[in-house]
Amino acid sequence: MGKRRRVAERRKTRPAVLGGMLAVVVGGAGVGLYALYDGGAAADEGTAAATARKNVKTGPLTAAEVRTATTRFLTAWQHGRPAEAAAATDDPAAAAPLLTGYAKDAHLTDVTLTPKAAKGATVPFDVRATLAYQGVSKPLAYGSSLTVVRRPGDGEPRVDWHAAVVHPDLRDGDRLVTGASGTPPVKALDRDGGELTAARYPSLGTVLDGLREKYGKTAGGKAGIELRVVRGKESKAAKLSDKTLAELSEGTPGTVRTTLSPALQAAAERQVDKRAKASVVVLRPSTGEILAVANSGHGFNTAFQGSLAPGSTMKVITSSLLIDKGLASADKPHPCPKTFTYGGWKFHNDDDFEIKGGTFKASFARSCNTAFISQAKKLDNDDLTRQAQQVFGLSMDNWAIGVPSVDGSVPVQSAAQMAAELIGQGGVRMNPLNMASVAATVKAGSFHQPYLVPPSVDHRKLATASRTLSAKTLSQLRELMRYTAASGTAAEAMAGLGPDYGAKTGSAEVDGQKKPNGWFTAYRGDLAAAGVVQAGGHGGDTAGPIVASLLKLGG
Repeated sequence: MGKRRRVAERRKTRPAVLGGMLAVVVGGAGVGLYALYDGGAAADEGTAAATARKNVKTGPLTAAEVRTATTRFLTAWQHGRPAEAAAATDDPAAAAPLLTGYAKDAHLTDVTLTPKAAKGATVPFDVRATLAYQGVSKPLAYGSSLTVVRRPGDGEPRVDWHAAVVHPDLRDGDRLVTGASGTPPVKALDRDGGELTAARYPSLGTVLDGLREKYGKTAGGKAGIELRVVRGKESKAAKLSDKTLAELSEGTPGTVRTTLSPALQAAAERQVDKRAKASVVVLRPSTGEILAVANSGHGFNTAFQGSLAPGSTMKVITSSLLIDKGLASADKPHPCPKTFTYGGWKFHNDDDFEIKGGTFKASFARSCNTAFISQAKKLDNDDLTRQAQQVFGLSMDNWAIGVPSVDGSVPVQSAAQMAAELIGQGGVRMNPLNMASVAATVKAGSFHQPYLVPPSVDHRKLATASRTLSAKTLSQLRELMRYTAASGTAAEAMAGLGPDYGAKTGSAEVDGQKKPNGWFTAYRGDLAAAGVVQAGGHGGDTAGPIVASLLKLGG
């Protein structure tokens, strides 16, 4: 108290000039009350604000600022001072619980944090700690990174807070917890009885987590002691499963058999590793069994849980609708102008090509956008949604494949957005699982909900479609896909795989992305597959070879 009084006294005897106005502190210590000799209260407020703005730090962060902010944060965390570490971030309220729980809930001690060379404002660092629980311990090591930003308001350098700073597998709202796992481990088997592991099949990490979450308590296993990521609200909304990071004592796993083919799974892993951000799914059309699933990024399972515009692969569903309504027929003339305006939007074909005097089959095989947009005025706003739901079993959020998945979205829209959905843009969202199912439905003649775990294991009910395509529509749809595989945009990738085959390519534009997402869906015999290569370019050149190589294995 004495120190604060002396500060106040010094301020009382030393008037300050603020923006040309003389101000003297007249209140006690810490009270911001000024007696102004000129200008009044309103003038003081404006001047104080201007002074505050003038003192806000702006501009790019210096190397020294990045280093100082990083050191402050890592030092406090390493020495077990979570409140101080949280204060070194731009969101102390969110940071404090997770940093406190690092020792209290996750039981991680003896923490050593070693920063690496900064890349601009981003600093990678190594984490070494001891995981200790009930007298048992083991070392833990992993890498993470942080980014320094200017704090809003004063521009001071602070660590940009996200849960991933503490561990890269965390999303905001997740927690780290060590203890007896509430869910026993499972031993997942392929269709031939071989064990499925993330070490052998890296893409299956999230799939194995999902199997454990759903079947761990019923598969006959016993829980062990583990360090786990416990998902929060945001992660649960994204259908992410809890994740085991380390085991202190092994549980006894139960057994869950899946439909995965070891040969196709291994081949799918090899194929997606050839490209960045590639995903693929292989199904058996006659049953819906999932034979392979792979992602080149081994974190988020885009193949099952992605939500991306499918581009022209959506034209398979749209074509079935147009044929059903008598608005198109495979071998009848159909318009394909360079551009077509609907709902105030001007739609283009790739490179503004046109087909003069061509058939609908030619437009489908060449992937003519305007051939579909030109029919929008003859459709109701909910026609495409109902076709996707009733025939292809999509967009009802009711698939139960055995692990978390997303079954696509085809919302009811109007005007230009409705027209855009006809060509797989607008509000339509799909993933490779959904589009493989579309090709499988065409091949089988009816929808079979895909599944990774046979429904007999837990007696769950699979989703169904309320109707099937007429024989006339189905035969024309198969002809469209066969012609595209033989002579259209899919011909190069599908070369040598006929005659019992069909395919459709797609390219989906994404804002801020130089190249579109490349899509490809196809079937051959009793195999159907779909893939996407994000920011890869045209589907026939990117996802096409991945899908075709897996279809070749079907004999």
